[in-house]
Amino acid sequence: MTTPPAVIPASTARVPVHASALGAYVLPGRVPDPRPALAQARAAEELGLGTVWLSERWGTKDFAVLAGALGQVTSTTRIASGITHFSVRHPAVLASMAMTAQGLTGGRLVLGFGRSVAAMWKAVGLPPVTNRLLADSADILRRLCRGDKVSYHGPAGNFPAMRLSDLPDAPPPPLVLAAIGPKTLALAGTHFDGVLLHPFLTPEAVARSVATVRGAAADAGRDPASIRVYATVITASGLPTDEEAAVVGGRAVTYFQIPGFGEQLAGANGWDTAPLEKLRAHPQLNGIKGSADFVRTRDQLTEAASVLPAEWLGSAAAVGTPAHCVERFGDYLAAGADELVLHGSTPDQLPAVIGALRG
Repeated sequence: MTTPPAVIPASTARVPVHASALGAYVLPGRVPDPRPALAQARAAEELGLGTVWLSERWGTKDFAVLAGALGQVTSTTRIASGITHFSVRHPAVLASMAMTAQGLTGGRLVLGFGRSVAAMWKAVGLPPVTNRLLADSADILRRLCRGDKVSYHGPAGNFPAMRLSDLPDAPPPPLVLAAIGPKTLALAGTHFDGVLLHPFLTPEAVARSVATVRGAAADAGRDPASIRVYATVITASGLPTDEEAAVVGGRAVTYFQIPGFGEQLAGANGWDTAPLEKLRAHPQLNGIKGSADFVRTRDQLTEAASVLPAEWLGSAAAVGTPAHCVERFGDYLAAGADELVLHGSTPDQLPAVIGALRG
């Protein structure tokens, strides 16, 4: 049984929701063709969304390539990675990608990074990600993007002398850290420009996360309000029943079935972790050690979702009528989030929800 975390209630004040305070993912999940991202990004900008997000996935969702493409079919919407990783690109290559994209987009890039899990890094032959590596990597990237000469020897690698010789007239992009647990949340508040909160957190869990991030920022002598908090909200409205089940339940399975990761997410919400054992024992998931969405289809994941508690999905997502979804968005903003990242439904599936903002 998980011990419930300290209660930090979300504000009960009604918070107005504006499209500019919303972002949305393009190409959610596994995709064989990256080209739909272009129309999805255009739809996001037409709806007035503030940010387009991409979860990098090797094969068809390389962030560097797609950031350049998305930048050319949009003119105002920010373009964000949610997430990529420091370790998969040499620091100079990463900084070059960042500043080239900044030049192409007029400074609209946001770089979100994550920790991932140790099994992934072992599988690809890279060292596990530590807090020190994350903090040092952020510092290295910022300095390179400013044009500084960087010499570094430490957990992020050995780099005798690095510098970008040519830079566009654009600032370094903001760096955002994806986080669930208190240590990573505090790391974001101490060393990063923002934090990306995980899907399937309740508004109450978001409020606790915000308090941790802003408290760490204050302890580090930073302005707590300067750390931008992005809360990810799975959103499904007006979809066919089977599509809604896949968007919400199937996606939930991909997170909760991962050993250790599911416990961390349930713990952040103060939920009993017993349902996770039942989930992992499901015939579609039994014996899978890594991420199920690499080896199971969307329909198979949706089938496994039937054993998850309905209250988990209902209390930590925005599902139902457009008006209800907007009300849920207000709950997350009242919890202290600065911007919401709508996930599961692509921008072209959101016109009714965005239209309800003005209703």
